Amino acid sequence: MGLFAKFKAGLAKTQSKLVHEIKRIVTRSPKLTAESLEEIEQALIAADLGMAMTTQIVAAVKLAYETQGTAGLDYLAIARAEIEKSLATNKPGLLQAPSGPTVVSIVGVNGTGKTTTSAKLAHYLQSQKKTVLLAACDTFRAAAIEQLKLWGTRLKVEVIAGAYGADAASVAHDAVTAAQARHADYLFIDTAGRLHTKHNLMQELHKLHRVIGKQLPGAPHEVLLVLDGSTGMNALNQAREFNKAVPLTGLIVTKLDGTSKGGMVVAIQKELGLPIKFIGLGEQPDDLQPFDAKQFAQALFEE
Repeated sequence: MGLFAKFKAGLAKTQSKLVHEIKRIVTRSPKLTAESLEEIEQALIAADLGMAMTTQIVAAVKLAYETQGTAGLDYLAIARAEIEKSLATNKPGLLQAPSGPTVVSIVGVNGTGKTTTSAKLAHYLQSQKKTVLLAACDTFRAAAIEQLKLWGTRLKVEVIAGAYGADAASVAHDAVTAAQARHADYLFIDTAGRLHTKHNLMQELHKLHRVIGKQLPGAPHEVLLVLDGSTGMNALNQAREFNKAVPLTGLIVTKLDGTSKGGMVVAIQKELGLPIKFIGLGEQPDDLQPFDAKQFAQALFEE
């Protein structure tokens, strides 16, 4: 399945609801009234595109209607173009350290899919002929270490792990040592799920980052927040708060295939200006894909 087909399949629920609503509003009356504009606005907000993006699309629709009337007016194409324009500055993909291993810290609240995402990122880089290591630094959750080791076996990726309840920072330290010794291209650190409001857990994350930074200057080179797409605008609050607590370099949005709130990707990128690096569109290892603004906008508004 090609990348666009994946985007289209993954965003099917959001797309179907959004396109259906806009077409229903537009076909009811060729005239663009205050009432139909308000309904278009509601449909965009319901897809969790956020207030700023919704306002931008509605303004563009209004302008197009005022300048050209209804003749050949394509509301979906206008919305698609505005989203594409808004996401044009997005830089997907991962940074690479100038020398030595690139260390990527995977952070987020519980249940967003951090462990699975770490493994899928390893799989993605393997397909690009990169050597990868995984570090099981979630030493709290009962099955986290086993889960990562299982993925490691499945993907043939070495997993550096400690015992349950071990100090996460010391596991991360050992993982950086191993990545340097094995000349790995990338090291993914799967951290424990934590709420941004839990001060002690945030302090622990700071400590982990401090320890690896001492050992490998510049590390972690990426701090990626994993968000669950099905939580809609709640994910925006998480991203906002996490970004205050730990400087983030990008976002990964998972579980977009099961939600009609796919527009939240646009809302978050627009408000926080943080690049969306990857999006998760299914269960399989290759269902995590680098974010492509053009194909995302197209899949969202494709008839």
